[in-house]
Amino acid sequence: MRSATSPFAKELLHEIKATPEEYLPALLEIVRGFRHGILLKPAEESIRQGMKEALAGETLPISELWKGIDAH
Repeated sequence: MRSATSPFAKELLHEIKATPEEYLPALLEIVRGFRHGILLKPAEESIRQGMKEALAGETLPISELWKGIDAH
């Protein structure tokens, strides 16, 4: 992880401070989404894990998978 004094961290902090308060929750979600996206396992490893779980019966009904998702 970069130190808080790196040029990138300073630029990020500057941009955050320049963002109006009411938009900070959305910015936080963007940053978290980005971080989670770059930390995802490679597709092959993810598929292998999914197959292992499916074969072990570790599944959920499709209705459960869509719970809380607004697909409009």
